[in-house]
Amino acid sequence: MNVLLVDDNRLMLEGLKSLLEVHDVQVAGLATDGHQAVVLAQALKPDVILMDIRMPRCDGLTATRLIKAEMPEMKIVVLTTSTDDQDLFEAVKSGACGYLLKSINAETLIEALLQAQEGIPPFSPGLATKLLKEFAHLSTSSVTGPSGSDLPANPTQSLDALPAIGLNSRQIEVLTLVSQGLTYKEVGAKMYISPRTVRYHMMEIMNQLHMENRAQVLAYAGRLGIGQDISP
Repeated sequence: MNVLLVDDNRLMLEGLKSLLEVHDVQVAGLATDGHQAVVLAQALKPDVILMDIRMPRCDGLTATRLIKAEMPEMKIVVLTTSTDDQDLFEAVKSGACGYLLKSINAETLIEALLQAQEGIPPFSPGLATKLLKEFAHLSTSSVTGPSGSDLPANPTQSLDALPAIGLNSRQIEVLTLVSQGLTYKEVGAKMYISPRTVRYHMMEIMNQLHMENRAQVLAYAGRLGIGQDISP
């Protein structure tokens, strides 16, 4: 895996570089602002970009939009100290496939990079729940499923609706826990299975629902009210 690191804090960049290399992750390059990130992304074509938000000259959200406009397949994961809901929502709207807080530990960061590389968007605990609530508030009285059928938006009916579109009880349990903002490791611990098995179940759920990534699945689950209380 080749990773491009983008952060205006040089000490942070060097620390991340050392951390990733210890875990056999190759650092393709370092950028200290959004403009550099765009240039290096085009030149190096990394597998994943770890992008800070607050930077001089060109911030991370602008850089993300510019990179995704040129290279829509590029996987960009925001790594920031910001817990502001608006930053989270704007990052996803800009094309980021994940949002991580700098308070996470090394093991979680490496797992998140692997998820991003495999097309499974990583989010720090609790952030996926914020996204789900936002989707829930935007939802209408009915939800159109992947096949075009109408599904109930009532959270109390959502679990009954899922088997009708082909999910088994194990998949429903995985989806519910992931929708609550738990990491794959935490879901695995609760279900007494490995994080890799959780990842496998999520891939099967994506295939079953005809969706491309975890963000779409979580949005769909959020609109159904899976795993959370969506009352205002």
